[in-house]
Amino acid sequence: MDPESSESGVCGCCGPLRPRYKRLVDNIFPEDPKDGLSKSDMEKLTFYAVSAPEKLDRIGAYLAERLSRDVVRHRYGYVVIAMEALDQLLMACHSQSIKPFVESFLHMVAKLLESREPDLQVLGTNSFVKFANIEEDTPSYHRRYDFFVSQFSAMCHSTHEDPETRTRIRVAGIKGLQGVVRKTVNDELQAIIWEPQHMDKLIPSMLFNMQDSEDLDRAGHPSTPSGAGQDGDENPAALAESCFRELLGRAAYGNMNNAVRPVLVHLDSHHLWDPNEFAVSCFRIIMYSIQAQHSHHVIQQVLNHLDHHNKNTPRVRAGIVQVLLETVAIAAKGSVGPTVLEVFNTLLKHLRMSVDFELGETSRRNSSSSVSSGRGKESEERIVQNAIIQTIGFFGGNLPDYQRAEVMMFVMGKVPVYGTPCHTPLLLGGLTSPWFQKSHLRLCPQVTSGFKSKSMAAALPPPFLDPLFSISLMEDSELRQLVLEILHNIIDRHDNRAKLRGIRIIPNVAALKIKREKISKQDVAFMKKHGQQLYRHIYLGCKEEDNVHKNFELLFTTLATVTIELANEEVVIDLIRLAIALQDMALGSEENMPMFIRCGINALVAAYLNFLSQMIANPPFCQHVSKVIELRNLDAPYLLPEHIFRDKCRLPESLDKEDRQLYFQTADMAECLAGPGYNAERLSIPYIPQVTDEDRLTRRKSFVDTISLQVDIMSNSLPDKVDTEPLKWLLR
Repeated sequence: MDPESSESGVCGCCGPLRPRYKRLVDNIFPEDPKDGLSKSDMEKLTFYAVSAPEKLDRIGAYLAERLSRDVVRHRYGYVVIAMEALDQLLMACHSQSIKPFVESFLHMVAKLLESREPDLQVLGTNSFVKFANIEEDTPSYHRRYDFFVSQFSAMCHSTHEDPETRTRIRVAGIKGLQGVVRKTVNDELQAIIWEPQHMDKLIPSMLFNMQDSEDLDRAGHPSTPSGAGQDGDENPAALAESCFRELLGRAAYGNMNNAVRPVLVHLDSHHLWDPNEFAVSCFRIIMYSIQAQHSHHVIQQVLNHLDHHNKNTPRVRAGIVQVLLETVAIAAKGSVGPTVLEVFNTLLKHLRMSVDFELGETSRRNSSSSVSSGRGKESEERIVQNAIIQTIGFFGGNLPDYQRAEVMMFVMGKVPVYGTPCHTPLLLGGLTSPWFQKSHLRLCPQVTSGFKSKSMAAALPPPFLDPLFSISLMEDSELRQLVLEILHNIIDRHDNRAKLRGIRIIPNVAALKIKREKISKQDVAFMKKHGQQLYRHIYLGCKEEDNVHKNFELLFTTLATVTIELANEEVVIDLIRLAIALQDMALGSEENMPMFIRCGINALVAAYLNFLSQMIANPPFCQHVSKVIELRNLDAPYLLPEHIFRDKCRLPESLDKEDRQLYFQTADMAECLAGPGYNAERLSIPYIPQVTDEDRLTRRKSFVDTISLQVDIMSNSLPDKVDTEPLKWLLR
């Protein structure tokens, strides 16, 4: 017997009877595997497979049989040759008969992936990636990739002791997952890839490698960024990010929740909300990768996650809110969905909860000795509150004007204000913190920034204006400042505030190039209806004893912007009457007013009348105002803004009311304005603000302080001496 025949296990006379496809397959394997695949014999096998596609399944089965045998016998050289042959056959054959061949091919790839040899795992992965890039003529109804998702995901988490080998395995795993995504995501029959059991493996595997790179950076280890010193295809972090972006970019409307949820779970499991740099990075990638119309899905998912963590540590909640800010910032110019008020409602709810947590911790701190820990907790809650305020402000500031108006009323409806029972009452604990009111009001300047409304009636409806004015009467200078800033944002429709910044005597108003338009009929009607209400709150706001320089600056800007945007001839007369009333109030003896406030009001009147006289371009009026200002410079500089608001300005013991030349005279101004256009006779009618019911509680004390005082008295069993009427709306 021929020795070659005996080695092959086939008798010489029967050798030629072996099927041709087996002989062609056997011929591609050289005696020494180091010689590699026989190219000429491979060409013969390929030609045979293309000519007789019905034999493909048998060729594949026989190759699989040989490969399995070689893997068991550790003849890895022949394994490489078999896979190379399979790859070439896949690339060459595109026919209906390739389906059974693919099953054999995938079976062989699975065999390689199951082995513990890194080289074989990488070899199998590379073959699978080549297969994934082939576009098949017809879809596969029964093929599943569950095993490959699991195996590639396991490779992504490789913990091999050798760093280079570990990187190779992880890169192969990521490439394999990318291949699965490309092979299945566009195939309607393979929609199962988006199901939670697969997303829960795919997404964490990518995030794990992206996170691992950032962990190395934070630990101070050298890390190679994508494209720098290491090919992006061999950098696990860069490759994982690329695959992550590709997967999200292919996500359809119905798959967004399944794609985002594993990200949130991963961040929870690995405690990545504090610090949250990686979480922010992940959601930036998500928002820039998904289709714009799906942005509101992501925002809603993060909001729901915030609800889920409503009792977590302040830093975790702050981390989630900061991530929400990033998603909102990116989605602001796109689609944020129809549930705008729901977003604000959720954030305001968490703001209230944070204030309640802070108050509860403060009360516990006061009753225990752990002062330092209480302060730390309080400061951490402030981090949460500031993050929520920043998020709401940014979100609201990028909404269309019609939605901003809704949001402003919605936010104002959450601020506890006496006299507005239609507004949502909150828990008494939250009401007792001025920070709660300030935190809500801080939202409005950001929401109203850049707000442009054609009519004041639409921008300042009564449900918004009334509580806003009520807050302006509270004995808290910072609250009053916030109210004035909100009014500036809404009233100033031509961006003149920057030119008016700082209370001062402006020598040449024309040089400011103030932008203005003729007042519309709608705005005339608005001032007739609400003008007296506006003047009244400016008047009462000026006399508050805790006013500081900034309060007077904002009051000056308020008067100036009203003059620019809303003043016709009738309003001009009303504003002059208001200025004269302020001057008289500062000089009066019935008010127990600090000297600084008296001088500050006189300085405000001087700065405003100087501005007004130049705006209406009335030379006699300008001369009268200039004359008073010149005399004050000589004899009473403390009545001018440049002096009274300067540090260490010496205050007089009393104001010389008899020196009429130092003050603006009603008769002189009426004479200047006599003639057509202005009804100067009305200047002789003193301006007297009407006192309303809301002054009972808000005139001298803030609402929250008054409520706190009343609750304290009630707790001391003195109900007969307390008017509890203001508390009734809280108890409904």
